[in-house]
Amino acid sequence: MVVHPLKDFIVHFRAGDPIYKEGDPGAEMFIVQSGVVEIYRSLRGQVQVLAVMERGDFFGEMSVLEGSARTASARASEDAEVIEITSAVFDRMIRGNIEIAVRMLRKLSSRLQEANHKVEQIMESPEPQASRAVDLDRPLAQAPMVPPQASTVSSAPAAAGRGPVPPDWLGALVLGEGQQVFPVRGEICLIGRYDPVTGTRPEIDLTPFDTNRSVSRRHARLTARGSELFVSEEVGALNGTFLNGKRLTPGKAEPIRAGDTLALGMVLLKFQGRTDST
Repeated sequence: MVVHPLKDFIVHFRAGDPIYKEGDPGAEMFIVQSGVVEIYRSLRGQVQVLAVMERGDFFGEMSVLEGSARTASARASEDAEVIEITSAVFDRMIRGNIEIAVRMLRKLSSRLQEANHKVEQIMESPEPQASRAVDLDRPLAQAPMVPPQASTVSSAPAAAGRGPVPPDWLGALVLGEGQQVFPVRGEICLIGRYDPVTGTRPEIDLTPFDTNRSVSRRHARLTARGSELFVSEEVGALNGTFLNGKRLTPGKAEPIRAGDTLALGMVLLKFQGRTDST
């Protein structure tokens, strides 16, 4: 029997239970082990949900890093188990789960970019700066709370794994027997799941199709080099990336060609090239 290494820090919440309130002092962060947690704010008497956290997502990390007060509230929207991480076990957690560390760095980098953008808006605005209240922790735009089926999914009959790839595509990844087709466009195409922690969505979003959550938020990427496509695993991805049954080395690009199979966690995709038809 496998025992969770942080089992002593798991806290149970019932649906509707508060985890913390905006303005509360805090010295802990949390990782969702099961269930769903909402991050929200109350604005003029209205509740605004900022993010929905599921298994593997983390929140409240600024209190561990800076000892600052909570900038939003958190509650269990259904029965949930969360791992409470104090500063005393923070180092242990980071060393044992590189994906959490990488996602935290991406989140902090994203926050810094947003803060810089907001400062530039203030400097360029003709309004007096003193009259403009700016919340540097609040995202510029809110992502959908329940991720819809990815916009990169094609339903075109000619591209549903049964015909040639359209000329404006570099190729396509086909799920199963053609149930879904993901077009590959642009020089870089990220594959993964929607990340409510950073607010980012990959070009190929497997969120609706990975019911076991075996695919990392940023799992792999396709990169175009001339007329060829290469696939590589992202740093911090878990559960492996396999090209034709061979596990990829993180960060090392391998060529992917028509007919190749790509397995990410428990999701199996087949690559369809421009000249390939199935």
